[in-house]
Amino acid sequence: MAAVTVADILRSPRARRVVDRAARALADEAERRAAFLDWVTEDHKAEFINGEVVMQSPAKASHNRITFRLARLLADYVDDRGLGLVGTDKWMVSLTRNDYEPDVCFWRAEVADGFTPDQMRFPAPDLVCEVLSPSTRALDLGVKLDDYGAHGVAEYWVLDPDDVTLRQFVQDAEADDEDGQLVLTTLSSTGEVRSRAVEGLVLPVAALFDDAAFRAARNA
Repeated sequence: MAAVTVADILRSPRARRVVDRAARALADEAERRAAFLDWVTEDHKAEFINGEVVMQSPAKASHNRITFRLARLLADYVDDRGLGLVGTDKWMVSLTRNDYEPDVCFWRAEVADGFTPDQMRFPAPDLVCEVLSPSTRALDLGVKLDDYGAHGVAEYWVLDPDDVTLRQFVQDAEADDEDGQLVLTTLSSTGEVRSRAVEGLVLPVAALFDDAAFRAARNA
């Protein structure tokens, strides 16, 4: 479904009503978000998405193994070169409306160096990675894809344990600077993925799904 633009609203004689309704709804949502942020702790695996609290179920072994491999390879590469910071699923990313806990993410050093020891909410990363599960698939490939794009996330990886594929999305160079959009550039289960957000990073796709390929990538 195509997004409704400001121009679409302004073409309607009901524009003022629509804007007033949206303002009231967003004010109510802001109160619920504040309550969520007061409630959520390190013990919860939860996100706030478009006004709703979304609880995350325990992940399958395949999901956890893929997340571990990706986080390990990415952290080793980033740490060895002092490129920035890699976060895992308890790093809360707070955007304009929503709060997410990505499986793996990366902030470049210029941003990460400003984080404080007690900080619990973080800005949009440069790279976000999600591992699909049946309960999160629609969100990961729907609202999150749209939201990350709109907030300037440079690159988004979506890994699918079922069909053993990696989707790589990057910012659309032709999109309006004020309305960023992520577009699919890679869908593969073989070969290599070259990051746009992490300088020089090239990973074999198989290393994210297979233990032997993971060990070979670590020893390369």
